[in-house]
Amino acid sequence: MKQVTMKRIVVTGSFDDFKSRHIRILQEASSFGLVHVLLWSDEVVRTRTGQAPKFQASERQYLLESTRYVNKVTLITNDIDADTFPVLDAPKPDIWVVPAEDDSSNRRAFCSANDIDFAVLSDHDLAGFPAAQVNGVESHNKKVIVTGCYDWFHSGHVRFFEETSELGDLYVVAGNDANVRLLKGEGHPFFSEEERRYMVQSIRFVKQALISSGSGWMDAEPEIAVIQPDIYAVNEDGDVPEKRAFCESHSIEYVVLERLPKEGLTPRESTDLRGF
Repeated sequence: MKQVTMKRIVVTGSFDDFKSRHIRILQEASSFGLVHVLLWSDEVVRTRTGQAPKFQASERQYLLESTRYVNKVTLITNDIDADTFPVLDAPKPDIWVVPAEDDSSNRRAFCSANDIDFAVLSDHDLAGFPAAQVNGVESHNKKVIVTGCYDWFHSGHVRFFEETSELGDLYVVAGNDANVRLLKGEGHPFFSEEERRYMVQSIRFVKQALISSGSGWMDAEPEIAVIQPDIYAVNEDGDVPEKRAFCESHSIEYVVLERLPKEGLTPRESTDLRGF
């Protein structure tokens, strides 16, 4: 059988203040082949934008490396030119993928001179929040469920998913818009349920992301009935009597994790990041 060689895709940028559009770019780029992100260092961001990044390179890199559409991340520390990228070790990339706002004649010329294809993603290409292709193979691992709002997505959420995925196959249920408003008040959520589910599903530690269909603290009860998890995991902020009582009455193991950031990263809370 002939072996199929995946094309090597380059995507460049700061990926600061990580949002769904960044994920959409990476997802569409991954349709061409294996995505290698050339991530601007803090100093390169300062040089190119005139201001410091909102998030340090170590945090931005952690988010990118946790994204299911990314194969490799390389931190770029030398700013040679905004319309080029450093020549990396062989093999040479096949395609440079950019969103429409980053299209330029200089970038096209750079690719032409280096025998690299140039692909532009239009706003139409990046519209919506399509489902991720997840591994549907039956697993004998324990099933783990976590629930939450995941409104202003950050590295703390990713670290929580990373930790809970070590307990088994991770299912994440994001709160529906109406219930988030019920629990948190008007003005919440900042992002729609579909966008929040999309952000969660983009993380490689997550087997499946869903939107809750119930209400109250146990808004995910209908989804739990379908998934039939072995473990319900929460962090300290999400530990409430209603969840404990539900797990006890349904013979589900209840695990409370200490809320700690990834080693070396800044602790994050969505409330602090709203409008950051």
